[in-house]
Amino acid sequence: MKKIMKPRLLAVTLALAFSAAVQAAPVKIAVLMYGMKAEFVQLMEKAGREHPAVKQGLATLTLFDGRYDPLVQNNQAETAIATHYDAIIIDPADFEANVDVVTMANKAGIPVIVSNSRLNTDRATSEVVSDDVKGGYLEAKAVLNKMNCQGNVVVLEGPIGISGQIQRGQGNDRAIKECGPGKVTVLERKTANWSRAEAIPLMENWLQKHRGKINGVIGQNDEMALGAIEAIKGQGLNVKDFAIAGVDGVSDALRLVKAGEMMSILQDGRAQMQGAIDVALRKVKGNEYQPMSPIWAQYTGQLDWQDGQAKMYEIPWTEVTAENADSLLQMRQ
Repeated sequence: MKKIMKPRLLAVTLALAFSAAVQAAPVKIAVLMYGMKAEFVQLMEKAGREHPAVKQGLATLTLFDGRYDPLVQNNQAETAIATHYDAIIIDPADFEANVDVVTMANKAGIPVIVSNSRLNTDRATSEVVSDDVKGGYLEAKAVLNKMNCQGNVVVLEGPIGISGQIQRGQGNDRAIKECGPGKVTVLERKTANWSRAEAIPLMENWLQKHRGKINGVIGQNDEMALGAIEAIKGQGLNVKDFAIAGVDGVSDALRLVKAGEMMSILQDGRAQMQGAIDVALRKVKGNEYQPMSPIWAQYTGQLDWQDGQAKMYEIPWTEVTAENADSLLQMRQ
């Protein structure tokens, strides 16, 4: 009898050990970022590495640099699916073209969470984003309030076709329209592709072309607004004579808000990334998983976990002020 039981006991023991090993295996998450050059994206990456589940080895992140090319991101999604990642988080480069990532992931049965930028589909597992129409409205309103809704502005746009450019532009237009007919004129509107370097020569050209006529600068992100400031200073002009605002709350922008040289609306990339990781883990591990990021407590009353099942998680915006700039910077130490 004992001779019969021992192999069975061994088989059961091995099966239990194998099951435990499978259960303990970290969840593999592929994170497809549209590009890795800007500080804001680097802050998102840092936040991902600092998620409690990642630090404890319950999940692993592999970041893919999309190089600002939607086709590169689509190819990276194919790689993630072929190499059996458990979940995909995507910060898409293009509102339309990267819908293919969702289509491919759905066919493979892999949850895909959209973070930061949006996609023109309702078939993603969830979205963890901020309302870019509102963000664009808030930054434009800050500029226009300083101008008393009177004068001329230029608009530095994000990459054409990305949701941030489309939706922040809608918010910009709404704020301008609220000033009333004929009150505010948009002298120029062109993309600088989220880039400080690209914004500098663009703003230099505009300052020459519209000498003495530009009152406000609406940068659809902080990097472009910072480039505009460099151009203004480079031409020997007083930056405080202009109303300038951006979106994101990157470190240099926080310092210049404190100095009174610009305005910024903080986009919480940490919450977008860590929230997306929590939602991804809930989809993979099931209802046993409880959110581990502190962002849910941080935004109590504004952001509800909803058992990780909501299609949309909207991360609130924060207006950067001279009073809160230092504390926001200290959070990045």
